[in-house]
Amino acid sequence: MSSASLFQRAQAVTPGGVNSAMRALETPVVWERTEGAHMYDVEGRRYLDYHAAFGPIVLGHNHPVINRAVSAAINQIDLLGVGTTEFEIRLAEKVVEHVPSADMALIVGSGTEATYHASRLARAVTGRMKLIKFQGCFHGGHDYLLMNIISPPEKIGQKDPGSAGMLPEAIANTIVLPFNDSEALEQTVTSQGHDIAAIILEPIPHNIGCVLPEPEFARTLRDLCDEHGIVLVFDEVITGFRHGLGGYQEKLGVTPDITTMAKAIANGYPCAVVAGRADLMMRFSTAGGDVFLAGTYNGHPVATSAALATIEQLEDESVYEQLFRLGEKARQGLQDIADNLDISMIVAGYGSVFVPYFMSGSIKRYADLLRNNTEADIAFRTEMIKRGVFMFPHAMKRNHVSAAHTEADIDHTLSVAEDVLREMSRKFRL
Repeated sequence: MSSASLFQRAQAVTPGGVNSAMRALETPVVWERTEGAHMYDVEGRRYLDYHAAFGPIVLGHNHPVINRAVSAAINQIDLLGVGTTEFEIRLAEKVVEHVPSADMALIVGSGTEATYHASRLARAVTGRMKLIKFQGCFHGGHDYLLMNIISPPEKIGQKDPGSAGMLPEAIANTIVLPFNDSEALEQTVTSQGHDIAAIILEPIPHNIGCVLPEPEFARTLRDLCDEHGIVLVFDEVITGFRHGLGGYQEKLGVTPDITTMAKAIANGYPCAVVAGRADLMMRFSTAGGDVFLAGTYNGHPVATSAALATIEQLEDESVYEQLFRLGEKARQGLQDIADNLDISMIVAGYGSVFVPYFMSGSIKRYADLLRNNTEADIAFRTEMIKRGVFMFPHAMKRNHVSAAHTEADIDHTLSVAEDVLREMSRKFRL
């Protein structure tokens, strides 16, 4: 059976043939199995995976320790829908132990749910309606924040809703500011602070690759929120547990009021967390408060057992040492290749993440990325896939190293990348 024929079947019963936005590829692929750092399609082709399902796969696919933990949980207990389990208790304890902002934690099913609940909580505790987000940051698919992610140039500085059918009032109550712009932030909060419930931030805007926050900007965020009684929310759905047990907030030295986490927390199993200050968290209805939070699958034994096993693996510092070392090797290796070939490229990243931008100059905010050569970016990724190295074929998307990758994998990747970039330098006159 071929990917093409199977995908035709999918399209007959599923809109577009896929069950989430951005899963469709120009050349359809139907996957059969995964193992370690590799993915295999139904035709038997093997790919070295740097997509990692948009980031959750931090230890490697089908990790035996995670699988054993999940199998044990399945054989012990399933869904009850009342009370709690020791899995849920232990996971919340681990989050509170490791994440600086977490006095208490609630387990939900997805990052979208987590940021939705954080937004509602902020509005409830402040009595205000407006939210501030930043251009280039993505916080899930709900109406509150689905806007101004990868916007076209003409939409910069304007509202750019991410979907038809969004509630106009939700769009109107969301203020979009440029990332790393302390002056614009201060002006907005000074003039509208009495209406602003929360400022939500991806501490590293990974949905546009990897743009690092400036320390002054991060400190300004915290200071302004304190001064104006605004809830500071860090969306660490991507950065949480991939960049460290304490999330990127620990590296940054800025503690938010609420943190959302998902993806790498459970190495690919559907688990997310809302965590934060005890006085805020106690407003949720789970504690008898007035902010409704419920979900049939919240704290599911499969998800919580996977998360516990993942965190226990990450508590071995050698895992992060390997992730960061291989990530740096990939970044530096790609940069050296581009420099030697005289190609305009900036290889950005942090820890296990690397992102080749086809451009020169500094990168401080989304508008800077408009210089990226989108055609070359996509062509590079597409050619890498043809050679068995899977990098998500959309411009500016991040690549992830997992603990299953080896030095030899990175060496192979760099060798393939050099061949691709050498060919591209002639074709695109890079």
